[in-house]
Amino acid sequence: MEPGNDSQISEFFLLGLSKEPELQLLIFGLFLSMYLITVFGNLLILLAVSSDSHLHTPMYFFLANLSFVDICFTSTTVPKMLWNIQTQSKVITYAGCITQMYFFLLFVGLDNFLLSVMAYDRFVAICQPLHYMLIMKPTYCGLLVLVSWMMSTLNSLLQTLMMLWLSFCTEVEISHFFCEINQVVLLACSDTFLNDMLMYFAAGLLGGASLAGILYSYSKIVSFVCGISSAQGKYKAFSTCASHLSVVSLFYCTGLGVYLSSAATQSSHSSATASVMYTVVTPMLNPFIYSLRNRDIKRALKRIVGVPVM
Repeated sequence: MEPGNDSQISEFFLLGLSKEPELQLLIFGLFLSMYLITVFGNLLILLAVSSDSHLHTPMYFFLANLSFVDICFTSTTVPKMLWNIQTQSKVITYAGCITQMYFFLLFVGLDNFLLSVMAYDRFVAICQPLHYMLIMKPTYCGLLVLVSWMMSTLNSLLQTLMMLWLSFCTEVEISHFFCEINQVVLLACSDTFLNDMLMYFAAGLLGGASLAGILYSYSKIVSFVCGISSAQGKYKAFSTCASHLSVVSLFYCTGLGVYLSSAATQSSHSSATASVMYTVVTPMLNPFIYSLRNRDIKRALKRIVGVPVM
C-alpha cells in the first residue's frame, strides 16, 4: 500500500467564516486586531519574565512557555486567513494544508500539556511549600517542558502522516478558516476508519489524561486549603492559582463547546465560528488574565514601560 492522494489533489479551498463579500473587511479588521493583541500581549509576558530576576521561578518559567506556544498557536492559522481575505483567494496548497495541520496539532497539544504541568506546579507550591524548590528544580521543570514537546510532536506527526495515506476526490472545499483535521478527513474518498480512531484515541488519551491531572491537582489543592484555619490563609492559597484556573476553564470550556456545537448542529460553519474562541480568543485573553491578577507581572511590566514602581 502506498500513500494516498491518488487523484493528485494539489490544493484545497478554505471557505472561511462567511461568504458575504461585505463582511470580509470587518472580519479582516477584527482578526488582525485580535492577532496583534495576542502577539503583543504574549511578547510582553515573555519580556517581563526574562527581564525580571524575581520572576525566574518555576511558575513563571511555565507561563513564559505558554505565552510562546500561544503566539505560535495563533500564528498557525490567523496569518493565512488574513492573507486569503486580503488577496481574495481561498486557496491553500495540499502541502500547506498538511503543514498547517501539523503545527496546529503540535501547539494545541502543547497548550494542553503545559496547562496540566502548571496545575501540578500549583499543587506542589500550595500543598508542599517547604519542598517546593527541592521538587521543582530547574532541570525537572525543563524535563517537564521537554516531555510535553515530545508527546505533542509525536501526536501531531503521527496524525499528519496518517493524512498522507488518504485519497481525495473532486470535493476540496473546507468549511473552515484553517485546515482543521476533522474537516479535511471528511473530504477523503478512501476509508478513514484508522484516522478517526487515531483522532478519538489521541483526544481521549492525551486530552483526557491532561484534564484528569488538572482535576486531581485541584482536588488536592481544595482539600488542603479547606484544612487551613484562617480566612486570610485560604484567600492567599486560592489567589496563587486563580489565574491558572481561569485560563484552564477558558481553554477546556471553549474547546468542548466547539465539539458540542458541531455535534448538535451538524454544521461545519457553526463549528468554524465556535473554533474562533479557543484558536484566537483564548490566546488573546491569557496575557490579560495573568497580568491583571498578578502583582509580580504588573510590577515587571511597569519596569519595562518605564513607570515608577512603588
